[in-house]
Amino acid sequence: MTTPAPRRPRQDAVDNRAGILSAATTAIAHDPQASIDTIARSAGLSRRALYGHFADRNALVTEIIDAGAERFNRIALSVTDPDAQLALARLTSLLWQEAAHVQVAASIALDDAHLASTGKALAPLRAAVAAILQRGQDDNTLRTDVDVATLARLVEEAARAAITRVDAALPEARSLAVRTTLSMAGLSWRETVALLEQHPEILGDPAADAAPATDVER
Repeated sequence: MTTPAPRRPRQDAVDNRAGILSAATTAIAHDPQASIDTIARSAGLSRRALYGHFADRNALVTEIIDAGAERFNRIALSVTDPDAQLALARLTSLLWQEAAHVQVAASIALDDAHLASTGKALAPLRAAVAAILQRGQDDNTLRTDVDVATLARLVEEAARAAITRVDAALPEARSLAVRTTLSMAGLSWRETVALLEQHPEILGDPAADAAPATDVER
């Protein structure tokens, strides 16, 4: 007997769910304690309709965290620089740029109440960071006085502090996040300045993106 294929969700249900997640992310960014009623109104739905998609507020927050983690994991896979210092700087900058758009929601994902589930969702990102750090230790370009697992934890905590404590609206916020991470990984401030001057595109310098490659870079 052939088992019938599972029915795909109706498009309007898919759209409603996506709308709820978008509205919830925006509402939480404005008010970390935003209620289900507030989120439902923002999504143009009734409270009852929202509960048709999510069992409770915690389930909704968990899905927001999972969606954000998926974006972070994709970013991690996009960084392919062989140089460990450059890879770590670029990854930090890209992650900060993503998190800064929804800083409050990111802060909630990284608070103690959700940290365990967030860590599990971010397993690919954590693996990518560990690989970069291992590469840096192997070629002696990153600190080697602690093992990779400990260094990865230190870097993660530095990034967590930046996301939860630094005002993303500050012009220097992105640079501060990158410099803090590189410092934790063992670079001196002079080495960090030199790296960022050599690769201004890391911090999103439009002129750097538009500039033609030199003979050395080709």
